[in-house]
Amino acid sequence: MAAFEYIVLDEKGKERKGVIEGDIARQVRQLLRDKGLMPLEINESRQKAKETQAGKASGVGRPKFLQRGISSTELALLTRQLATLIQAALPLDETLAAVANQTEKQRIKSMVFAIRSRVLEGHSLAVGLADYPKVFPELYRATVDAGEQSGHLDTVLERLADYTESRQEIQGKVRQALIYPVFLSLFAIAIVIFMMTSIVPQVVAVFEDTGQDLPGLTISLIAMSDFVVDYGIFLLIVVVAMVIGFQVLLTREKFLMRYHMFLFRLPVISRLVRGLNAALFTRTFSILTGSGVNVLESMKISAKVVGNLPMRRAILEATDRVREGTGIKNALVHSKLFPPMTLQLIASGEDSGQLEDMLERAAAQLEREQVTLIAYIVGILEPVIILAMGLMVLLIVMGILLPIFDMNALVK
Repeated sequence: MAAFEYIVLDEKGKERKGVIEGDIARQVRQLLRDKGLMPLEINESRQKAKETQAGKASGVGRPKFLQRGISSTELALLTRQLATLIQAALPLDETLAAVANQTEKQRIKSMVFAIRSRVLEGHSLAVGLADYPKVFPELYRATVDAGEQSGHLDTVLERLADYTESRQEIQGKVRQALIYPVFLSLFAIAIVIFMMTSIVPQVVAVFEDTGQDLPGLTISLIAMSDFVVDYGIFLLIVVVAMVIGFQVLLTREKFLMRYHMFLFRLPVISRLVRGLNAALFTRTFSILTGSGVNVLESMKISAKVVGNLPMRRAILEATDRVREGTGIKNALVHSKLFPPMTLQLIASGEDSGQLEDMLERAAAQLEREQVTLIAYIVGILEPVIILAMGLMVLLIVMGILLPIFDMNALVK
């Protein structure tokens, strides 16, 4: 039995969309007609997913920024629901059907029904998830596969849900910490632009009528105001073009590698980049090893979730060394990119046979450090931005007031 997405007309002539299960499209059309609906379009969910993936592979279809999976919140909720129902000893196909019926989003419902169809055909859950690699990354699929083989799928799904929620919580803290500085910066820029384009030109008109000699600060202010008024739109276009061009360059591996290496040269940013990527690596490594995935495969998959290219390459090179018989800690230490405390915990886990627990501790420690570091950076940025905004406004006000003071001196 397969899942089919449909578009129909109801008795009032309104279009309705949904998902229904059936063996073939003809049967689905008949089922819809029996409900008093007129079928307009019927597509098998799995076939549609395959066509989408083929379009992505060939570069045909929607632009990359429009191709998306589901949010981390939705993935965590989906995983938690699956784990809860499986722990309740519900069969996998009934679990998937219950989760699909529970969700309100048509896209997710269609996807879960399609995965259920694969399970009913005799495939494993991991094989069904593989039809949606944009939604379920390799880490997720490998962990589920290991859980199915070991017979502890419920426990593995619980760990995956915790992992997804943990990542979402950290990302939420980072966003929340950056909201105020970003808003403050935009507000400061808006104030300066408003004063330069609206207030300064009006004051300049008054000074031009008097014919007096203007102070150097006022002349500079007038020049800046004229530049913003005359070339502001052009400057905005240039800035937007530079941002887009930079984003395009980041899609090229050589440039991205150089950019990531450059980040390691920045004092505070380097520590933040190392910490965030090391936390992601150790957390993923811990999940995979704890789920029964072998160490080499765990390292290989963990490397793929690390965003920083030099660190990703270092992990892959370390994987080759581990394959040759080197310890994990000694294999990673060559790159000099991972925090010493993390490497020490990994070595301790190898020696004691508790690698999973030590990786978990390392990940938790790194995550706490990064949250603290981000709060520290934001704490410094806020007064700096306020001070810079105040200084800019002070210069503008002084540029306006100085000629007035000179006029008063001449009158006296």
